[in-house]
Amino acid sequence: MNTSGSEIKIIAGNSNKELAEKIADYIGVKVADCLVTKFSDGEISVNINETVRGCDVFVVQSTNNPVNDNLMELLIMIDALRRASAGRITAVIPYYGYARQDRKAKSRDPITAKLVANLITAAGADRVLTMDLHAAQIQGYFDIPLDHLLGGKLLADYFNEKNIEDLVVVSPDLGSVTRSRKFANQLDGEVPLAIIDKRRPKANVCEVMNLIGDVKGKNVIMLDDMIDTAGTITNAANALKEFGAKNIYACCTHAVLSGPAIERIENSAISELIVLDTIRLPKEKEIDKIKVLTVAEMFGEAIKKIFSNESISVLF
Repeated sequence: MNTSGSEIKIIAGNSNKELAEKIADYIGVKVADCLVTKFSDGEISVNINETVRGCDVFVVQSTNNPVNDNLMELLIMIDALRRASAGRITAVIPYYGYARQDRKAKSRDPITAKLVANLITAAGADRVLTMDLHAAQIQGYFDIPLDHLLGGKLLADYFNEKNIEDLVVVSPDLGSVTRSRKFANQLDGEVPLAIIDKRRPKANVCEVMNLIGDVKGKNVIMLDDMIDTAGTITNAANALKEFGAKNIYACCTHAVLSGPAIERIENSAISELIVLDTIRLPKEKEIDKIKVLTVAEMFGEAIKKIFSNESISVLF
């Protein structure tokens, strides 16, 4: 039985209110009355218009673009809740920004993913609930409990329902091999794995080199944790077409889709891109090729289990 709070409160920042509402609907509560706006000088103003004293509060906020605004909103909301005597505060961060800055790649690099973890802890969060961190070791950057959900099962369930024959899962780069192998194991039947070996001459520019495995005459699914400028995934799709692949599907958890991403996807060999709604897809990015699945049920289940102090590992 839960001891830290008398009831669940869902509080939403501005980054993904739709997802917060879907999660609240699933749990059977209303999103709390909280207004997050800006003063005329750009400073963030948070007004929580109902009591949270002793409650188990879940702050739903992805830290996607505008990253710094969304992050500051999250920190200020956590601080406001702590000062309002919330029983326990969980930062629900479906998409964790700055996750790619997880190590020093060269001299004098910051490790911003760790800095953000420190800020969230210092603001007063008691725990964190997130999904598909870019690097799994970021879990260890937090000195508070972190629950890490995996979106692969939702994507695998979608493709299992489609019943596609002659499937091959392709890892778009060497870094995604473990994730892709796990995904292939969640698909029905014995689905083989192929790997694209690419060289990246500079940031956000990639060059496809070799294919390890066979895709000739096969339907292909490519999986990544996030798609940002879509250079990697579209170059890989176009190369797979040249290697003789039939239909090419792509899927990811986090649809960052910045810069030329939409145009690249539209003009690529990808026939369908499946994304999860950890990041809200704005109207101008909605194209026929992109299908959005919701993570609300998985986050809703996780929140219910955290509230009642049950294990969430059963969700995997």
